Amino acid sequence: MSEECLSSARGTFEAVVSFNRRIGPGFCRLGLEFSGEGAKAFAHFEPGQFAQLDISNTALPSPEAVPDHLRDAAGRNVLLRRPFSFAQMTAEGRKTTGELLYGVVGPATVRMTTLSAGDKLSIIGPLGRGFRIPEGKKTLLLVGGGMGTPPLQHLAQALTSQGSGIEIIAFAGARTAEALPYEGRLDDISQQLGFSLAEFAKCGVESLVATDDGTAGHRGLVTDHLLQWLEQSKLTPDEMMMCACGPEAMLARVSRIAAERNIDCQLSMERRMACGIGLCQSCAVECRVPGSSETIYKMCCEHGPVFDAKEVVF
Repeated sequence: MSEECLSSARGTFEAVVSFNRRIGPGFCRLGLEFSGEGAKAFAHFEPGQFAQLDISNTALPSPEAVPDHLRDAAGRNVLLRRPFSFAQMTAEGRKTTGELLYGVVGPATVRMTTLSAGDKLSIIGPLGRGFRIPEGKKTLLLVGGGMGTPPLQHLAQALTSQGSGIEIIAFAGARTAEALPYEGRLDDISQQLGFSLAEFAKCGVESLVATDDGTAGHRGLVTDHLLQWLEQSKLTPDEMMMCACGPEAMLARVSRIAAERNIDCQLSMERRMACGIGLCQSCAVECRVPGSSETIYKMCCEHGPVFDAKEVVF
């Protein structure tokens, strides 16, 4: 989407909650429905972009429903909007529906657990710049760590629905099986077939799981699993591309792997974004200046959150 198009589409819209379900320990999936101008704007929401949600008027759950480790933090006022990428976006007629994934980690997300069908939310978006897949790529490797999966799920959905013809393989990593933010059970047969994660399987995308403790899939880091795959692949670097989202240490290693093998790579960076439109300057990412040893700072919300791996300084 062009910068002019992004500028004209951006706005504050109302979304109606269609569902809010728990999918695992501390993970929930929230469905939102846009209509009117919001439906038009979010119909063009690109994988990797984000939206700012207003949670300030959302009620707290009952005290017994608040996780013990969040009892003290839960009562804090939620003044700023919270940024979220979407795991899925579907435009049908005059209605656009989206699904986002969230972990219950603080006062805002604790409140989000009380949202139910019919509730309304104020949302600013679409914001930022998403993934851009150049022509000529035959294989796309998606590398997600922990809660980094939503924009990668959306990218897989978008490319397969467009009939891009690109082979997509998703690598998903977490500390343990319980820390994988996906729905459904990981059984031996589905893992052997490479379709262990339903969110990717429904798009016909192979998924390879890695956990630090070996409770699911490969035992070790997801980047180690990625390296093993690359060592066995017969594809040339110009035929491949990598897109990653997750903890910064993981992104740094993915960036090094891509650079060492001369593979194009884009990273979805995570920063605290208070405004989401480049005004507060709170989400700076240090970037290289091409042809120079100097660096500059770019705003994650405005110039990202998706950056070319070559430009990010870790």
